[in-house]
Amino acid sequence: MNTEVNVAKHVIYDKLESQMKTAEAKLETLKARAETAKANVEIKAITELLTRKPVIEHKLQELKKAGEDRWTHAKADLETRVADFEKEVKGIESKIKVH
Repeated sequence: MNTEVNVAKHVIYDKLESQMKTAEAKLETLKARAETAKANVEIKAITELLTRKPVIEHKLQELKKAGEDRWTHAKADLETRVADFEKEVKGIESKIKVH
C-alpha cells in the first residue's frame, strides 16, 4: 500500500508540475505579446509624430516669411505646436525608459 500511495503522490505531483509548466509557458507567451503590443503602440506614436514634423517645419518657414501683421499669430501657433511636439516626445521617451 505504501508503494501505491507513493506512486499516486508522484502521479499527482507530475500532473501539477506539468500544469504549472504549461501555465508558465502561456504566461511567457502573453508577456511577449504584451511587450510587442507596447512596442507597437510606441512605434505608432513615433510615426504619428514624424508625420507632424513637416507641418511644423512648414509653419517655421511661414514664420520666417510672415509680415508684421501675421508674425505674432504665426509665432504663437508655432510655439504651441513645438511645445506639444516636445511634450509628446518626452512622453514616449519616459515610457521607453520605464519599460
